[in-house]
Amino acid sequence: MMSSLKIITVVGARPQFIKASAVSRAIQHWNLEHPDQRLEEIIVHTGQHYDYNMSDIFFEQLNIPKPRVNLEVGSGSHGFQTARMIEGFEQILEKEKPDLVFTYGDTNSTLAAALVTSKQGVLLAHVEAGLRSYNMKMPEEVNRVLTDHISNLLFCPTNIARVNLMAEGIREGVYVVGDVMYDTLLHYSNLARESSCIVGSLGLKSKKYVLCTVHRAENTDNLHSLSNIMGSLQKIAQEYTVVFPVHPRTLAALKLIGISETSNIMFLEPLNYLDIIRLQQEAIAILTDSGGVQKEAFINQVPCITLRNETEWVETVESGWNIIAGTNEELIIQAFYSMINNQSFEKEKVSNIYGNGNAADKIIEIIANVKLI
Repeated sequence: MMSSLKIITVVGARPQFIKASAVSRAIQHWNLEHPDQRLEEIIVHTGQHYDYNMSDIFFEQLNIPKPRVNLEVGSGSHGFQTARMIEGFEQILEKEKPDLVFTYGDTNSTLAAALVTSKQGVLLAHVEAGLRSYNMKMPEEVNRVLTDHISNLLFCPTNIARVNLMAEGIREGVYVVGDVMYDTLLHYSNLARESSCIVGSLGLKSKKYVLCTVHRAENTDNLHSLSNIMGSLQKIAQEYTVVFPVHPRTLAALKLIGISETSNIMFLEPLNYLDIIRLQQEAIAILTDSGGVQKEAFINQVPCITLRNETEWVETVESGWNIIAGTNEELIIQAFYSMINNQSFEKEKVSNIYGNGNAADKIIEIIANVKLI
């Protein structure tokens, strides 16, 4: 007897497209192997990231099914974005009547979908549950904590994430499955090496440049912090080319402090997935405030300097591949040279901290056998 489980996947920002691609691929594999127990996936795009370089190109490169609905929320304050997402997604949930909703990570899209799903009494699954920076001034921390506390199924990337949930009294429905971003990186790593020409097209040489990304509000909204970061990049650029894909919010902030591209700091538009992975692979070091990029640097075995005062990806620091430098110019420079001159990283830890590349398959196996509420 044929049965079917109806799933809505909610995405809205670049990191979520990467995570959702692994799970969508696992759903397709499941359906091929279990034709009598099919999973129907409906993708809803909130429109939190909306231009081609930050949205459409990811669906194309990562072979993600086209969204059935795009809420087209666009940019705005946290309250504006979240409210519009709640309003739009509630209508979709009432129309589609899914059995389960997938949320990913820690964005406004995550929280909005979680709130609506929980209030409608639909099963809620949070992929990348249990991460904690313990900085509640971060909007992302608020989003992930609230989402975890109303989720029915919590898929943790690491055992540390599970321990974090237990400390908050969350024990039911918790699974340590590995990291879906690791799944995606393993799947596309060789393709990035073979198909991306970005290193050559930019005139770069392997291990002769630094990759930098800055996008978090704590840095873009604090012009003093941003000035310090740029000051450190200007000093590093005296010796290494700095490649800087600039988030639109960051670009607007840079204009406010009068900083523009220089001969050895290359401002780029946001990059597609294969190009950013290729740049990571050949960089001598990566400076970032992105949680996902910290993790990708670790997996690619590239030293990372985190431009924040804490990280939710503590494994990358404990292994020696990542230094938390904050936004003090002197500390950033010190961390950078410490990392590139230190070759004694604990490389044996890289291979299994985030699983074996089958986190998405584990998630789908659990979902396919779950008892609906």
